[in-house]
Amino acid sequence: MTELNDELPGAVLPANSPGNSLAGVKLFSGFAPDELSHIEQSCTWRKCKAGEEILTPQSSNRDVFFIADGEVRVVNYSLTGREVAYAELKSGDFFGELAAIDGEARSAAVVAHTTCTFAALAPELFRAVIADHPSVAIALIEKLARIVRICDDRIMDLATLGAHQRVYRELLKLVSEDPVRANSWLIYPMPTQAAIAAKASTTRET
Repeated sequence: MTELNDELPGAVLPANSPGNSLAGVKLFSGFAPDELSHIEQSCTWRKCKAGEEILTPQSSNRDVFFIADGEVRVVNYSLTGREVAYAELKSGDFFGELAAIDGEARSAAVVAHTTCTFAALAPELFRAVIADHPSVAIALIEKLARIVRICDDRIMDLATLGAHQRVYRELLKLVSEDPVRANSWLIYPMPTQAAIAAKASTTRET
């Protein structure tokens, strides 16, 4: 089992608690039940409340985290304290793999957006899973490739678009067709102005 890390927030859950399942984690799709059970038993399980910071930038923790239930936000902060949003993750997603791979400090903060149940796996155990399961290695490479593409798009937006244009672009990403009214589009749920500003790399006041 992953060694208990006092840096992590929330309540530690017993290994056999209901809901301590990685069956919904896409990274492990196709695993045999006994293989999945072995990984579940190797994890430390925790439950945290909305608003709790699971990871902080420059944290020495190197575990990889798997979201069994709930949603988190991956963010960072400028020297003036302004929040910049990187990603929103939900049940079935995972995070923290960069520090487990290269051994460096955390590059971002992760904050619980809702009540969350998550599993923490020690870096050496995560690397062993990668070595033993090519499908995990391929899925990890695909995720890292998506991150690079997203970063490329954000760099281009910052270089070519003003703050207002970036806000418009973020809003367009959230639009979906209205299932009730024909030829209508909506954003639901509507994020806060602060959340939109964080995604657009600007401030709410702007």
